[in-house]
Amino acid sequence: MNIKQTIKHLFIGAFMVVGLVGLTGPAVFAAETKKCAGVDTSLISCEQSGEGGNIENSGLWGLLVLTINILTAGVGLAALGGIVYGAILYTSAGGSQEQTKKALGIITNVVIGVIAYALMYTGLNFIIPGGVFG
Repeated sequence: MNIKQTIKHLFIGAFMVVGLVGLTGPAVFAAETKKCAGVDTSLISCEQSGEGGNIENSGLWGLLVLTINILTAGVGLAALGGIVYGAILYTSAGGSQEQTKKALGIITNVVIGVIAYALMYTGLNFIIPGGVFG
């Protein structure tokens, strides 16, 4: 088995483990479930009634915050995977300038992507009155 197949198998295994933890984690680690209109929920609180003209009291706001949190975690996992992949390529280059250049390009692109996401996240907090979490 060559190095590319080994890397591919490592990434597939890692993403399967992360996926399983991601699917079972909220159910296992949920502190408590509440009844909201007769429905068990642990993601959106019952206090989000949408009354008073305050958008932060709506279910849509809760879903927006939840989505941004999931995307942030996904970007972090993808960036970590890209850095690990680039590092493995770099360390296994064995004097190959082509593979070294490819690895450095991957690491550079990951860093640029993380900086772009951080700027987008900061801009989103600046544009929305009070910020996403304020």
